[in-house]
Amino acid sequence: MSISPRTVRVAVIGSGPAGWTAAIYAARASLNPVVIAGIQPGGQLTITTDVENYPGFAETIQGPWLMEQMEAQARHVGTEVIHDIVTRADLSARPFRLTLDSGGEILAETVIISTGAQAKWLGLESEAKYQGFGVSACATCDGFFYRGKQVVVVGGGNTAVEEALFLTNFASKVTVVHRRDEFRAEKILQDRLFAHPKIEVIWNHAVDEILGVTENGGSNVVGVRLKDVGTGATRQIDADGVFIAIGHAPSSELFAGQLQTKTGGYLVVKPGTTSTAVEGVYAAGDVTDDVYRQAVTAAGMGCMAALEAARFLAEEDHKAAGHPISHKQAEKIGVW
Repeated sequence: MSISPRTVRVAVIGSGPAGWTAAIYAARASLNPVVIAGIQPGGQLTITTDVENYPGFAETIQGPWLMEQMEAQARHVGTEVIHDIVTRADLSARPFRLTLDSGGEILAETVIISTGAQAKWLGLESEAKYQGFGVSACATCDGFFYRGKQVVVVGGGNTAVEEALFLTNFASKVTVVHRRDEFRAEKILQDRLFAHPKIEVIWNHAVDEILGVTENGGSNVVGVRLKDVGTGATRQIDADGVFIAIGHAPSSELFAGQLQTKTGGYLVVKPGTTSTAVEGVYAAGDVTDDVYRQAVTAAGMGCMAALEAARFLAEEDHKAAGHPISHKQAEKIGVW
């Protein structure tokens, strides 16, 4: 950037569905938003292949393509995109000061945090190799592709048990692999899992390697090698898909000590809104959503955040002009 620091009305941190949607709505409200794209432009959808559950597309689309389209739309309506990383965010006073990895600074009248969350992975080389080709961290996103097939779910908490139960709607068999001899999940969820005829549990085992083949220009998972955590003995089971369900980590470290978080590090927002406890700061998408974690819900929250930011700025503008208005009146000032 040629000028530092610079002042913007709306700074969007993150470039997943929440960030791009926030930018689109903010740009249409003539707020000239700036999106700081971050370390993984496009978010988790950039490592997702087939997408069938995003409304508006009758045919299967590709996650990276969808993110490219959202970015193009945001740019088309007037969004500026900065391919940089926010290394420090000072939310103690307005305008909020954002320091970038390049050394530049942005002074933002409002900030929309859409930094997302990252699925926790096992860290295996084979896991990375087959991500998007049989390895997934989202049963809701990808379960449909395993109709009539065998899948493995790795984990022992609520997420793993819920994913396993959901996958029984599609898969012929669901095998849950857990490195301990009991689940951490809620008792009611465990009861449902143990009672389900499609589910088998393998205790005291960890995934040693995800097995796959590459043929005809494509790759796919064919099985999993498991290791007994006590004896070290290995065994192999067949699987068409592997779902890693050991949790998610929201990308909220940047705001530690400045914004309230809930269990797991997710940012807290006021019920029914995207507003944080700091006026002018909003959180949208997976960085605050520990329940749904879907592209479409993230996009909806991005819309909410932009509308809330626009109302807030309208109120501030009128106060500065000596004409204080009510929140309800602010809704009528060109925001919609």
